Amino acid sequence: MSNRVVHAVWLALLVLAVLFVGRPYIERLMFAATAPRPVEARGNLSDMERTNIQIFERASPSVIQVTGRATSGEIGDLAEGVKSGTGFVWDAAGHAVTNNHVVEGVQSLQVRLASGEVSQADIVGTAPNYDLAVIRIRSGARLPPPLAVGTSADLRVGQLAYAIGNPFGLDLSLTTGVVSALKRRLPTSGGREIDGVIQTDAAINPGNSGGPLLDSAGRLIGVNTAIFSRSGTNAGVGFAIPVDIVNRIAPELIRNGRVPTPGIGIVAANEDIAVRRGIQGVVVAQTTPGSPAQRAGLLGIDPRSGMLGDVIVEANGTPVRRLADLIDQLRQVGIGHKIKLTVRQNGQDRTVEADVVDIGA
Repeated sequence: MSNRVVHAVWLALLVLAVLFVGRPYIERLMFAATAPRPVEARGNLSDMERTNIQIFERASPSVIQVTGRATSGEIGDLAEGVKSGTGFVWDAAGHAVTNNHVVEGVQSLQVRLASGEVSQADIVGTAPNYDLAVIRIRSGARLPPPLAVGTSADLRVGQLAYAIGNPFGLDLSLTTGVVSALKRRLPTSGGREIDGVIQTDAAINPGNSGGPLLDSAGRLIGVNTAIFSRSGTNAGVGFAIPVDIVNRIAPELIRNGRVPTPGIGIVAANEDIAVRRGIQGVVVAQTTPGSPAQRAGLLGIDPRSGMLGDVIVEANGTPVRRLADLIDQLRQVGIGHKIKLTVRQNGQDRTVEADVVDIGA
C-alpha cells in the first residue's frame, strides 16, 4: 500500500474522529433553536372540548368560595379554625346555596366571587338532615346571575357530569366525569339519610363541598357534598344531593330559616338491634310523652326487662325495612295529615293511625 493511500486512510479516520467528538457542538451550532419556534396551527376544538369550555365560562361566575372562622375546636378543610368550601348563587336577592357542614359552627362567613371581590355573608337557614344551607351575600357585592336549574328526576347513569368548586382552596376548578350511579343513600349529621343521592366520578375533593354538579346543558343537577375515600382525597366516588331536593329545601330555608321535620314522636332503636334479631322494620325504642305515637298506643322497649315493644313494618301500605323508609313515607304524607302504620309485636300485627307533626319545631 502506497504512502498516499495510508495518509488518506489516516486522514479519513481523523475526520471521523473529529466529527464524532465534535458532533454535539456541531449540532448545537447548526440546529439549536436559539429563536422562538413558529406556532403550529391547532385546528378546531373538538365538540366535547367546546362543550366543556362553554359550561365552565357560563357557570363559573356564579360559583363562590365560602370560608368561615370556626368556633373553638373545629377543624376545617384548610387549617385549624378555618372552614372552606364552595357555594353558588341561587337568586338575584343574594342568596347562595352551600352544604350545612361548610357553615356549621362558624362565627363569621366570607365569600369570594369569581371576580375576586370579597364580601361578608350571613347564614339564612340550615337543614342538617339534608346537609344544605342558604347564606346571603351582604349588599354591595356585584352579584353574578343564578345558575340554571335542571332536574334530577330523569338522570341516567353514564351521562356527563361537571363539578365546579374550590378544592383545597384553589379557585374555580372544573372536573368532568359521568353520573356513576343513582338512588344512593347518604347519612347526614342530622341523624337521617338523604335518599336518591347522585354518585359521580367527577373529581370531588375537600373544598368542593357545596359546589354545583352540572349536566351537559350547564344546568344544576346536584350539590356536591361528600367523597368516599380512605385517604381523604378523590378516589372516583363522589356524592351530590339531587337538585330536586335542593329546589324544595332552599325556598323553605329562605322563607323560614329552617325546614319542617315530619315525624310522629318516636325514638328508633339502632338498626343493629333489628339486624341481630333478624327483624325487618323500625324498632320503637321509646315514644315522646304527649306525642302522636304515644297517643296512638305505640310501645317502646321495656327499660326494665329489655323486651321489645312495637316494630313498624309498614307505612301507608309500603313496607318499612329501615328508618329511611319510614322517613320517606312521613315526608310524602306531610305535616298535618295522618299516617297509617302496621306495627308488629310478638308476631302479631295491628294497624294504628298517627298524626304527622313537625318534630323540629
